[in-house]
Amino acid sequence: MAPHSAFTLHDGAKLAYEVLGAQFLEQKEPIVLVNGMTTTRGDWERLANSLSEVRPVLLFDHRGMGDSTYSTPEMNDVITIESMARDLVMLLEFLGWKEVILCVVVQQLLFLPHHAQNPVSLPFKPTHVIFAATLASVLRDKRYGVHLKFPPPEKRASLTDEDKKDLSRDMLDRSFDPAWLAIPENKPRYEWWLNRMIRGRPARTILQQGRTLNRFNFAGLHDKLPRDMKILVLHGVEDLIVPFSSSEEICKLIPWAKRVEVGTQPGQTPSLSYGHNWFEYFDINAWRDVIEVFVENSKPERQAKL
Repeated sequence: MAPHSAFTLHDGAKLAYEVLGAQFLEQKEPIVLVNGMTTTRGDWERLANSLSEVRPVLLFDHRGMGDSTYSTPEMNDVITIESMARDLVMLLEFLGWKEVILCVVVQQLLFLPHHAQNPVSLPFKPTHVIFAATLASVLRDKRYGVHLKFPPPEKRASLTDEDKKDLSRDMLDRSFDPAWLAIPENKPRYEWWLNRMIRGRPARTILQQGRTLNRFNFAGLHDKLPRDMKILVLHGVEDLIVPFSSSEEICKLIPWAKRVEVGTQPGQTPSLSYGHNWFEYFDINAWRDVIEVFVENSKPERQAKL
């Protein structure tokens, strides 16, 4: 992975992070690309590099993933969606940013101020939020979801890289769709992903992430989101991991959220025919424009001029 900085959390765990496009920190709000289950910061490479040409970008690894560590040598930290959100809040507080754009898996973080047992006031303001290929409630439809294959612990040490790739192929295939996989020009990107998936993704961490996905409960919390928070929903109809209906649920729960528009203008996508790894579809700068147009056109000062 690329060179990174490390932030030490209160319990001794270290979060690996990078800030790209730092030269824009005084000019534009940073965008935080928040990893979903099984992913690491380097997975965002193409999108992060494009975004960093126009604004700051924060990439980081969740506890126990990529270059981030556990709090103890025994690696027995309890990892939940809530604990990952709290880790990110502490990292952002350390960075001292007052306004941020949040992208992808961020609902638990947004709801921390309303947590029943241990609420946390956010030390920053999320001005814009982008929900991309994400859930609003626990997924029960067995046709979807992350399909993981793990050998018994005693056999993991003897696995070759090719063994690990074989175990990763089913999940990787589901991250795209059959049409994308059938295009010869996409083969190098597929191989790039396959080589990434065998590094920095400990089985014990991913298993904990998987368990917590079956337990979260956001019921009644979406109504507590501030109405001045600008929200964009990105979701492809070819998503084989999170069904497109999940985006419809988010739009019902957050009526002021807007979907990305389909068209040929900057800020629009050519179609909704893309899979779970949405940023691997179309030209990467088209996705940068989707985010930039959404952010810049929904700022209060811009709206006042329209």
